[in-house]
Amino acid sequence: MAAALMAFADALESEPQVIARCLRRRDAVFIDRLVEQYHYRLLRYLVYLTARREQAEDLVQDTWMRVLERAAQYDGRSRFEPWLFSIARNLAIDEMRRRQRMEPDEPAERVAPETYSPFVAAAKSEDAARIAAALAALEAFYREALVLRFQEELSLDEIAQVTHSPVSTVASRIHRGLAQLRAHLEGSKDAK
Repeated sequence: MAAALMAFADALESEPQVIARCLRRRDAVFIDRLVEQYHYRLLRYLVYLTARREQAEDLVQDTWMRVLERAAQYDGRSRFEPWLFSIARNLAIDEMRRRQRMEPDEPAERVAPETYSPFVAAAKSEDAARIAAALAALEAFYREALVLRFQEELSLDEIAQVTHSPVSTVASRIHRGLAQLRAHLEGSKDAK
């Protein structure tokens, strides 16, 4: 009977409420499923953000540790993804600042994200490589906005929440990012 009541209670809750409840309870099975569900998306986002695969992998682990530490802060009133990506973004920014302080005289090692991109690895076509290269050439804040919007399918409001920017700024970054992406793609097509 208790199991039936739990199932009924779960049916009344929204997905974000279930996630919030399970995080607060530290439900290991549910958390494992959550990690499995978001691992690839989180890694892809962090690779594009940092341009370093190893750093992105470390940040994925750090993100999940922070999610567990701050589980009580997620209230389940909004979608889980913006909260998760905000944590990942803040950790990435902190890590990049820390690296800059530690290596001030060394030029920043910039490894093109297309080297590590799951998108490019999965897609063997010439067009996919051109798109990934053009995306890698964009400034980080344009690339981030485009990745969150079109790969992670977050709304403008959710991207604003993740990036701590006004919605108008997010919309502008997406618009300008797409224009620059288009220019890069047309330029690479002309170069052939």
